[in-house]
Amino acid sequence: MPTVSAHVARTLTAHVDHVFGVMGNGNAWFLDALERETDAAFVAVRHEVGGVVAADAHFRASGRIAAATATYGAGFTNTLTGLAEAVQARVPLVLVVGDEPTSGPRPWGVDQVALASAVGARTYTVGRTDAAATTVLAIEHALAYRVPTVLAIPYDVASHEAGEVPEPVALRLPAPLVPAGAFASQVVADLARRLADAQRPLLLAGRGAWLAGAGAALGELAELTGALTATTALGRGIFPDPRFDLGVAGGFGAEAAMELVRQADVAVVFGASLNQFTMRFGELFAPGAHVAQVDTAATATHPHVGGFVRGDAAVVARDLVGRIGALGTRASGWRDRVDVTSSLRHDPGTDVADDGRLDPRSVAARLAELLPGDRVVVSDGGHFIGWANMYWPVASPDRMVMVGTAFQSIGLGFPSVVGAAAARPDATVVLTTGDGGGLMALADLESAVRVAGGRGIAVVWNDAAYGAEVHVYGELGLAREPMRIPQVGFAGLATAVGAEAVVVRRLADLDRLGAWAAEPAAERRFLLLDCRVSDRVVAPFQREILAANR
Repeated sequence: MPTVSAHVARTLTAHVDHVFGVMGNGNAWFLDALERETDAAFVAVRHEVGGVVAADAHFRASGRIAAATATYGAGFTNTLTGLAEAVQARVPLVLVVGDEPTSGPRPWGVDQVALASAVGARTYTVGRTDAAATTVLAIEHALAYRVPTVLAIPYDVASHEAGEVPEPVALRLPAPLVPAGAFASQVVADLARRLADAQRPLLLAGRGAWLAGAGAALGELAELTGALTATTALGRGIFPDPRFDLGVAGGFGAEAAMELVRQADVAVVFGASLNQFTMRFGELFAPGAHVAQVDTAATATHPHVGGFVRGDAAVVARDLVGRIGALGTRASGWRDRVDVTSSLRHDPGTDVADDGRLDPRSVAARLAELLPGDRVVVSDGGHFIGWANMYWPVASPDRMVMVGTAFQSIGLGFPSVVGAAAARPDATVVLTTGDGGGLMALADLESAVRVAGGRGIAVVWNDAAYGAEVHVYGELGLAREPMRIPQVGFAGLATAVGAEAVVVRRLADLDRLGAWAAEPAAERRFLLLDCRVSDRVVAPFQREILAANR
């Protein structure tokens, strides 16, 4: 007779094809049912937070919801940073966990529902007779609200016989949000007129626009109005025509490109939250620019927004195309008056910085020439995030995965490789991480090497420091000793778990990557590049943070 855990496993895997996690006594019955009774893949990681991070990265890289699993107590509390990140980043996933028995907590129990709620995740607890229905509710909630949900199985319920498992049901999800009512219609009409009359129109798109499938409509809108385009870091590649795209808005952008953004007289933002980094701490747009925002949030998310439309980015973009087309106006011509290509150039740096270590800018530029074109880039958090975003092009937003930045966390890089590699089995997964975050995530270095294999590359920006702190708080005069890390040999660590590794002290050492990329994936191993870079070269976005702190 199927158990409660079997009801959960079989219902979950009707909608999920990958489960990531760590086995323990609280989720043992669930994992047994998952292995014996479903076709879903269970991918073991070595730390519970890695399961949540892998499920998060899986969704970002593929758009398909995944699940994580952990035991109760310490297993569950280890997941909280990953849960908080997924909540902040609005990433749907389901975390299946063991929980205290229905008779009440044991001496080592904690209030898991309260802990999940504290970071913004809702918990659904299954019972003896409703496990399948509760599982569906948890999945629907995650997808409808774009948040992680926790699916808890009380310990004394997990092995309880529950009868035959119901047939899978279709998920009930909300339709795309359409602006409704006369007021909303007039706001869209006014925005269409502003765009049609603009002399220097700009369209800025973020990850929300990608999730809405707005790329084609935004491309048509840009062509119709003659707008230049730009994206957030998580929206890179959404516009179909790269010839008029100014790249990432904010501190990752090239200075000349950001000067063009500041010239815009009308800017419309689709599916982007306009955080402090995108907005350059309030300096992205000129004071006279009319900034409008299209988003599913309840209200505008930045005080500089002068017009707000609550709606799905694709729906509103298509509406604007129709309205502007009906006005019969001509494109602005701004595109023809500017040189976008030359505005995108970043400082190539020097081979070696003044301390004798590599200039990270020159390393990033050389890597851009050598990395495989089919890449999915996954990024940990830290000072180094500027280099990949500035120097490495990506084909679309689902090929740039940044797990940790929403919650300002580091140490989630190696398990991100696991999720992205499972989601995109035909792509090369490239991790960019620092030595501080790399050491935090070290438990799942083995997981990354095992899962990605010859499709995986890790670039470790090894500057023997917590660089973000050095370049802000060190410059503010705080003691630098706690910001330093003893030089760690990541190449040796990677070799110990089956990877190939190269210590990169000269640019010529990167040539091994070119040879590696030319080899058949089945014949090569995961490659880690231990790049010994200077901590004296400051990324432009970090200078903006320092200026804001001052």
